[in-house]
Amino acid sequence: MNLAACLTSILNILLTHSKAKTHEGKGKAHMQMTMRWYGSKYDTVTLTQIKQTAYVTGIISTLYDKMPGEVWTKEEILALKKEIEDAGLTLSGIESVNVSDAIKNGSADRDKDIAAYIETLKNLGEADIHMVCYNFMPVFDWTRTELARKRPDGSTVMAYNQAAVDKINPDELFESISSEMNGTVMPGWEPERMSKVKELFEIYKGIDEEKLFENLKYFLDAIMPVCDKYDINMAIHPDDPSWSVFGLPRIINNKEHILRVMKMVDNPHNGVTFCTGSYGTSLKNNLPDMIHALKGRIHFAHVRNLQFNDEERDFEESAHLSSDGTFDMHAIVKALYDIGFEGPIRPDHGRMIWGEIAMPGYGLYDRALGAAYLCGLWESVVKENK
Repeated sequence: MNLAACLTSILNILLTHSKAKTHEGKGKAHMQMTMRWYGSKYDTVTLTQIKQTAYVTGIISTLYDKMPGEVWTKEEILALKKEIEDAGLTLSGIESVNVSDAIKNGSADRDKDIAAYIETLKNLGEADIHMVCYNFMPVFDWTRTELARKRPDGSTVMAYNQAAVDKINPDELFESISSEMNGTVMPGWEPERMSKVKELFEIYKGIDEEKLFENLKYFLDAIMPVCDKYDINMAIHPDDPSWSVFGLPRIINNKEHILRVMKMVDNPHNGVTFCTGSYGTSLKNNLPDMIHALKGRIHFAHVRNLQFNDEERDFEESAHLSSDGTFDMHAIVKALYDIGFEGPIRPDHGRMIWGEIAMPGYGLYDRALGAAYLCGLWESVVKENK
């Protein structure tokens, strides 16, 4: 071997070693604090306010006026990205590119809608966006019976009571909570969609858990090639709550089911949004254990707390800190650190405090407190492990 070849060989060995060490340490002390933002036309919170928190550096956003099955153009995506970057923040991912009902129930238009979804993913990839949160919940993206339950300190929170659900007709649920939306349009509860609740229930007749798993696999198999090409991590959000509501199937609700999804499409781009508040609606779910079981497949984390008022089916959203709810938030953050999580993380579903009027769960003040708390937990875990 001549001298030049020898030096090249040594350099390659050093570079390989350096990359290996970098990768080994990566994720042990890195996450990006983000906040969900619905766009300047819909959100009561501004990018300037989010920037001033000092804790939040990334934005999780969406094209809120796009309908399921509709292609997101590259121009629209780049305009959203520029608006966020002009505010000194980064667009860390999309929540959500909504999956159409035709895809979820496997009806005639699903291939057309999947083709549109693939085109949207291509446009996102070309815009250098590499994480998409989505859900596969029939009819309701999430269910609450109250949007402004008053707590002893005067703050208000979103809450769920099974007894109330059992007494109500599903097509009346929107009407029962719409007055508490503070004049905003809430994701998954758009009036146009809720006006068709009866039709939506009709098209899901005959769709049980197995059929829903089958339809999810069909969708994921179809989109994985474009995800591989553009390095897009698909992060499925769990069902909320984790049990059947109004007889609708729930499949993204426990460790067994989510591991089944990971195995049935065994591709690292097929991953998870680990939402502690959604998985946590079932006290049977051991959240740190689930995090460890999903190592390498958690692409996004929603970290929040819940307070239960009975064994399970009456809960309300609390402040993020451990002492205000049910979950050990330090143990959750430590589990994310231990698996090398290195994606975006965000506080979720804050309380309404200090007289703020905003989209329920998505005001500025309590989410900013949540972001600060989570950053503090992360810093403590990092320093504990040095």
